[in-house]
Amino acid sequence: MQGFSQRQLEPRYDDVRHSSAGPNASAAAAHVADPSPSLLGEAAIASNFDYNSELVPAGGNGAIPPSASPDVVGAFRFICNAGQVLRDDPIVYPGQPGKSHLHQFYGNTGANASSTYNSLRTSGQSTCMSPLNRSAYWMPAMLDGAGNVVRPDFVSIYYKRRPKSDPKCSLSSGDPQAQGNCVNLPNGLKFIFGYDMLTGKSPTGFLWFNCQGPGSVPGKYKTLPEAAKNCPAGAQLGAVIEAPDCWDGKNLDSANHRDHVAYASYGDWGYFKCPSTHPYVIPTFTLGAWFTTDSNVGNWRLSSDEMLPSLPRGTTFHADFWMAWDPTVHQMWEDNCLDKKLNCSAGDLGNGWQMKQFAGFTWNANPRLVAVP
Repeated sequence: MQGFSQRQLEPRYDDVRHSSAGPNASAAAAHVADPSPSLLGEAAIASNFDYNSELVPAGGNGAIPPSASPDVVGAFRFICNAGQVLRDDPIVYPGQPGKSHLHQFYGNTGANASSTYNSLRTSGQSTCMSPLNRSAYWMPAMLDGAGNVVRPDFVSIYYKRRPKSDPKCSLSSGDPQAQGNCVNLPNGLKFIFGYDMLTGKSPTGFLWFNCQGPGSVPGKYKTLPEAAKNCPAGAQLGAVIEAPDCWDGKNLDSANHRDHVAYASYGDWGYFKCPSTHPYVIPTFTLGAWFTTDSNVGNWRLSSDEMLPSLPRGTTFHADFWMAWDPTVHQMWEDNCLDKKLNCSAGDLGNGWQMKQFAGFTWNANPRLVAVP
């Protein structure tokens, strides 16, 4: 045990979280009561491996990340690589492989048309650091217009929410400008956000394209052609989309896979709040997929764009999510990164532990192009 700090030798999370002593004791005294079981979603399914085996001391020495102040939200970030490319959509076309437009998946490597919450929790590895996160994230595949899928170099995912102790996190706190009642991300919650391929209605949420790197002009561009003009070969084009932050507290899905979730807004009342129909504030996340550009970037399109060729390329950008986190580790980043308003990065759980990054992780897609299947 030479070289380990005292924090690294402390008991693991589940040994101390219900104790009156230990590193979480002070936090436990101020802990806001867990929501009723009806707000927890599906019955939690523990990982079929020792979750401790996928944790390492944060920063190598068990350091606690800094406060996110003056920001009002806590943050939990991690990086993913690209996973499987399939014509599957387990939300829209469950049990119907090959029925969907082409999707690029991230997270659970076993996600496909036949996925369920149970299958996600009990099988598959993960391209999002560790199988501790067997959640599935997917979006239309990026195509180069020459018969290839462009694989992203990396995908950044950033969860955030106010601490539950914040008066704006409770409609009964007495704060007249409360956003809603803050709860954990429910097990098994699934939704689609962005352009609505089922109805063509206005997109739900916020989405844009960006550019970074040599010769780039960063911005929030509405379409791929706009972004491509500012993203020369060798730079990185980003497709960025923000997930909903409000939930109805009852449904893990809905007929159009959107109506059970919503977005907080300032409306005409002047302060940020969830709709009265969706009074529960869940951790939202921003997903950004970053692709190295080439001389053909002006022809790039999303696979879903090919279904609506009259629209500007990139208009149909949307994403899907199915929550399947390890329940213990999920509680760690909610309790620490979000509820203690910490600035957690690289899978840091805010309690001296960090998720392992999987052995094959790379910052550059290899191969970058693969033939459209």
